[in-house]
Formats: sequence, structure tokens, C-alpha cells
Amino acid sequence: MAQVSELKLVKIGNSKGIRIPKSILQKYGFTDSIQIEEKENGILLHNSKISKLSWEDTFKAMKSEKEDWTDFDNALQDGLDD
Repeated sequence: MAQVSELKLVKIGNSKGIRIPKSILQKYGFTDSIQIEEKENGILLHNSKISKLSWEDTFKAMKSEKEDWTDFDNALQDGLDD
């Protein structure tokens, strides 16, 4: 379950900001910068250092696992003819 914390807005020049507790900064590896994502019902903070694999890197990683995908097309169609 997600933990909810209430943080006070503090004046920073003409803007406002929040102070994030040290324990949360350490837990998520926040150091010099963070990414902020606007969602429909609020904002989400991300570690700036987290990078996603490109499609090319993803395919290379899948290939290195040497999984057998020969039956994938058949499995994909299971139950669709009903």
C-alpha cells in the first residue's frame, strides 16, 4: 500500500516548493535532479537517472535469453476464434 505524506509548500522567490524528507530522497535515489510527470489526478516524481531500454536494446535483451518464440503466433490466437 502506498504511504501518504503531507508536505507544506514553502515560498521560494516568486514560486513555491516542497521539502522532501531525506529518507525519501535516499529511498528513491534522488540526488541532484528529478523528473516530474503531470498526471490527470496529480504529479509523479521520477529519479532522473532511471533510463528505459530502447526498442533495439529490448530486442537484444530478449534475444540473449534464447527463449523459444516459435509457438508465439499460435498462442496469440488461442481463444479468438470462439
